[in-house]
Amino acid sequence: MNTALSMMRLETERLIIRPYMENDLNESFELMQDPELFTYLHFGVMTLEDYQKLFKWLIDSYQTPFDQAFKYSFAIHSKATGAFIGWCGVGVLDFIAPDKELYYLIGQDYWGNGYATEAAAALTAYTFDVIGLDRLYAKADPRNVASLKIFKKLGFTFDRELEGLTGDDEECNGELMYVLTKEQFRKR
Repeated sequence: MNTALSMMRLETERLIIRPYMENDLNESFELMQDPELFTYLHFGVMTLEDYQKLFKWLIDSYQTPFDQAFKYSFAIHSKATGAFIGWCGVGVLDFIAPDKELYYLIGQDYWGNGYATEAAAALTAYTFDVIGLDRLYAKADPRNVASLKIFKKLGFTFDRELEGLTGDDEECNGELMYVLTKEQFRKR
């Protein structure tokens, strides 16, 4: 595992964010069985077999150094209960590589508590302070009002509406792209 990631453990007031471990598989899979979570995402509920392959890829991705085209996803756990409540990540955004994007998902049972904002803020700080990024992007379907509010709370500014993308990225057309620099994040 990338040395910095092997020591990663972000603690916020209510959350623990850390790399996935093998024993997160079942809780993570169970959370991902809710089709409503995928309303604004470009994938859906997976079979256990497919999810096991994805989960292995997630863990294997921690081997990728910060100076390469990485895509890291991390487990989010409740400090109070230890429950797996979602995930967040940062990784290369293929259509503007080598730039990176911030992403997250919180289980429906935990919506409306500010967990996504809390996790996204902690991971954003980590990307600037530890990974060393100078700029971070985030994108969302314009109907995903909750994510658009999170972007604004973190200091992201509107960059553009995505259009003209082809191939695997075509499904992102119409999404709104936001950007945040390290300097803007520090000033907020």
